[in-house]
Amino acid sequence: MLYETIQFERRGAGAWIFLNRPKQKNSISSQMLLELESALTECKSDQEIKAIVFTGKGDAFCAGADLKNVLSSIENPELGKRDFLDLFSDVGELIRTMPKPVIAAVNGLALAGGLELVMCCDIVYAVESAKIGDAHSNFGVFPGAGGAAVLPKKIGLNRAKHLLFSGEFLPAAELERFGLVNKVVADNELTEEVEKYVELLASKSPLVLRRMKEVANASMDQTQEAALRHEILNLRQHARSYDLAEGLKAFKEKRKPQFKGY
Repeated sequence: MLYETIQFERRGAGAWIFLNRPKQKNSISSQMLLELESALTECKSDQEIKAIVFTGKGDAFCAGADLKNVLSSIENPELGKRDFLDLFSDVGELIRTMPKPVIAAVNGLALAGGLELVMCCDIVYAVESAKIGDAHSNFGVFPGAGGAAVLPKKIGLNRAKHLLFSGEFLPAAELERFGLVNKVVADNELTEEVEKYVELLASKSPLVLRRMKEVANASMDQTQEAALRHEILNLRQHARSYDLAEGLKAFKEKRKPQFKGY
């Protein structure tokens, strides 16, 4: 697929997906969502890709949805076709259930739909100058991809309400303190730091990372008892895997394991 609103790059074991509408602060359109869906589907099936990185071109990560596009999609629906909300929901689900780690490399503003995209990812790096916020309330828009439904689980109910109600943009360092951002880096070090992290992830068993992500995600909506049952079931399956046997053998032989993902 030829991409017009995103840029797709392979860098070692990582797939880098750049939101590429810099003049529009990388606002999300229906076309961008279709292109993201295509790129993510490729990433999911390509066993050489060990991790996926989302970032933005220009000085913004993503300023949210293209509101004109959203309004047009809702007011002029095409029969039998997914509208903007359907597409965003499908892309979000693809990211959350991706059997590989997904990293948000926040290079600038991440607002509204941009924040919701960040929340779909597993790990969040952000530059010191980045500002992050919900912003839906500033335009009388209601979130539809996790703003009100997921943000409280990420940063706590009261903090989430403040971001939702006020529409304020907060520094990345404050969101790191809240637990949404994993690491804040200097503006000129984002690419280097994320590439090092992708390299680290590529050295791990892709099978164990996939199973860890699945169990950790599911635990957010389970009792502790149910989550522990889910974990032990995955461990029993994992005990029969090549990667576990290889990891234990490598430990015994004092060498680096060579994982195969099964």
